[in-house]
Amino acid sequence: MTGNLFIASSNEGKLAEFIALARSATPEAPPFELALLSNLSTFPAFDESAPTFAENAAGKALHYSRLAQCRILADDSGLVVPALGGAPGVKSARYAGANATSAQRNEKLLDAMRNLTGEERRAYFVCVLAVAEKGQPIAIISARVDGEITTTSSGAAGFGYDPIFYISELDKTFAELSATEKNQLSHRGQAFRRLAQVL
Repeated sequence: MTGNLFIASSNEGKLAEFIALARSATPEAPPFELALLSNLSTFPAFDESAPTFAENAAGKALHYSRLAQCRILADDSGLVVPALGGAPGVKSARYAGANATSAQRNEKLLDAMRNLTGEERRAYFVCVLAVAEKGQPIAIISARVDGEITTTSSGAAGFGYDPIFYISELDKTFAELSATEKNQLSHRGQAFRRLAQVL
């Protein structure tokens, strides 16, 4: 399958990240051209209130593909801490409030885990990518990467919860990895490589 794949987002940073992932996944020739859905703001917004990442990603892809009548890529991702009942989970981006910064979200999570030790600090990132065209599902791909939550932030790269998500095998947080290292290891990188194979 070739052609354009429109991302259900107006975020230029997300587009740049997906383009980098596409190049690393299929360096010889990505099977699609990526672009933002330029008229996204003209459509009714999709309410990402479902209880799972998959439902949110699939729902968003189906919603905008029906309205835009083109092939849409949508994603939902977040951090899951089993010891906190799965929080932040699907509310990862809104964990400390709709307008909170990444630093504030990290601070809230570290505070919630203040008394947790050992296995209780285990966590994992999840990414679900969904592609739909004209209201018909094409693919739903998921991936996860396991790690643990540190007690303090470390590293200046990445974004979101990266400074407190630690990979013991590398002895680094996500925020201490290079972009190339993170793309190879991350939940989003793994999911995108699988998606490239499917498409």
